[in-house]
Amino acid sequence: MRKRAAPKTPLFEVRHSRVHGYGVFALRRIRKGTTIVEYLGDRVTHDEADARYADKDPVDGHTFLFTVDAKTVIDAGVNGNDARFVNHGCDPNCQTVDIGKRIFIEALRTIRPGEELAYDYRIQRDADDPAEVDRIFACHCGAAHCRGSMLVGRKKKAPRKLVRKRPR
Repeated sequence: MRKRAAPKTPLFEVRHSRVHGYGVFALRRIRKGTTIVEYLGDRVTHDEADARYADKDPVDGHTFLFTVDAKTVIDAGVNGNDARFVNHGCDPNCQTVDIGKRIFIEALRTIRPGEELAYDYRIQRDADDPAEVDRIFACHCGAAHCRGSMLVGRKKKAPRKLVRKRPR
């Protein structure tokens, strides 16, 4: 007669986060490279996503939308799972991986029990962003090198080349 294996503790739980709203916390050690959860929700076009949230307060930086590609957005606010509660972090312990247009959250390093899971949202900047866009998408991750925003960094201007004149 075979012994039944003891049920494994789930990898994570959702609870209140000091970073923002709810967060996802490891319940046991998660090894580097482990696929933790798939990001699920309604798969819609960018136009459909825009229409769904057209009435949303423009200074509300809270979003469950994940851009898959130029045609598809996952709206985890509709039929989504716990992956939508993984917060942004500037020094993340997770990353997102696109496998066949499906998005998975994977451990970048070994994660200790009790540690909050985070990945870099890398929200793209748009030419028509409001002036206060960095405040709207402010980051509160607390990392030593926090860039202060969930948006990708601003492009730095290339330094001007110093042209030296030759003496005559």
